[in-house]
Amino acid sequence: MSDSMSNDKRRSLTIYNHITYFLYVISYFTAGLLWIVPIVMNYAKRHDADGTWLSTHFDWQIKTFWYSIVWFIIGIVITAFALGGFGVSMLADSGNIAIGSTLLAGFGLLIVTFTFIWHLYRIIRGWIALTDGRPVP
Repeated sequence: MSDSMSNDKRRSLTIYNHITYFLYVISYFTAGLLWIVPIVMNYAKRHDADGTWLSTHFDWQIKTFWYSIVWFIIGIVITAFALGGFGVSMLADSGNIAIGSTLLAGFGLLIVTFTFIWHLYRIIRGWIALTDGRPVP
């Protein structure tokens, strides 16, 4: 990767990336309401870093966002489907359906939990790399 960007531009984009990583971390304390802000910011400035090591941080955050959204939705859908089955089993007085629904709901919650941890890991790993002045893989 060539790095033909001026020092001021590099410093500006580095600070910008620090802000977006910070907003991702803060989003955990706002029930995810701030999740949309850093993704919009990343798309807005992504092409300013083309051809530099900073472009890897923009791509890293964008991929982290989209993969997290997809897996989180899959986990929620599985959990909601399972809990619906659990409600049906209560009405039908069927213990077998209740056990299966409980296991499926647990699987859905496991996906949500894994996604949460994976997202946090990627934000921390990326932020550490940015602080060290390194690209992320």
